[in-house]
Amino acid sequence: MACNISNKHSFFSGGHIILILLIVLLLFGGRKIPELMKGLGQGIKEFKDASKGDENKPSESKDKQIEEK
Repeated sequence: MACNISNKHSFFSGGHIILILLIVLLLFGGRKIPELMKGLGQGIKEFKDASKGDENKPSESKDKQIEEK
């Protein structure tokens, strides 16, 4: 049976998501999930901060090059 993503039904239905959440709960346990989510949130925040920092660095180096000339 092949999955046809282009049909009118979404790839993941509500039942699929509930099943995945139950499997995660069984694998990691109720106490470990908040710790995992906290770590995930911190990782996302650090990634956003790092990507914002990378955008500012090239403009700063251009400013320094202009000042040196």
